[in-house]
Amino acid sequence: MIASMTGFGRGEAQKHGYVATVELRSVNSRYCEISPRTAKSISDKEGDLQRIIKEEFSRGRISVSVQIEEPAAQTAPLRVNVTAVKNYTALLEEVRAAAGLEDPIRLEQLLRYPDIMESVEKPVDEENHAWNATVEALALACKAMRAMRLQEGDALRRELVDRLDGTETKLREVERLAPLRVTSTKERLQQRLSEVLEDGRIDADRLEFEMSMLADKLDVREECVRLDSHLVLFREAISSGEAVGRKLNFLAQEMNREVNTIGSKSNDAEMSHLVVGMKEELEKIREQVENVE
Repeated sequence: MIASMTGFGRGEAQKHGYVATVELRSVNSRYCEISPRTAKSISDKEGDLQRIIKEEFSRGRISVSVQIEEPAAQTAPLRVNVTAVKNYTALLEEVRAAAGLEDPIRLEQLLRYPDIMESVEKPVDEENHAWNATVEALALACKAMRAMRLQEGDALRRELVDRLDGTETKLREVERLAPLRVTSTKERLQQRLSEVLEDGRIDADRLEFEMSMLADKLDVREECVRLDSHLVLFREAISSGEAVGRKLNFLAQEMNREVNTIGSKSNDAEMSHLVVGMKEELEKIREQVENVE
């Protein structure tokens, strides 16, 4: 079953108090383009995040949003830099003595120096908990988005099959009319030239050769065979269950090429009408193929 490139997926997971929420949104793109927006605690994991997503999806412009809810802190995120406090206290004492001041050193004077406090680094296992929760939530989001893309893809497949059926029906009618058109054209030419041939000034063999060449130019059997082959390959591709968007796009171009050639060889109103109908069907196919992964 083919998949659409449009989809949405959301996943949530919890590991040791860390709650990760991942949302994925995808739209059409020729390639797999990923735009991550992650929580600060896992910002160094963006490369791994993109690698995991690219293993799941081959095409589409995918926006990724990751939010991490951390457990309530058991301790303050800052601690006193004892060495810095002692050094600044000694420095202020030296300044006070040099200035001949008797006022004691106050706490607010020390707090003017920001480096007397330092951040408490999180243990490595806590960072792993956040990432592990993200990986699990991402897997759920990918699964949800894959399901939506497959659902959209099934609708695309039905539409493409309908358009293929319409094209094939018109092709069969072209194949029925093509030999009749060549025969009738040849008969009309023979009738028109019958009087001229009576005076013997025109070589009948040469005329027959020219008429045969004209018949070859009007013959669309090769184009019909190739178009029929493309239709078969197209049907096989949309039933393969693989990412076939690029292949379908190529086949759509080739089918349009064959139909254009058939149109250029058509000098019959009914066949021209059929060609226009096939072009309309192929244009709809081309538009839908742009959505296929």
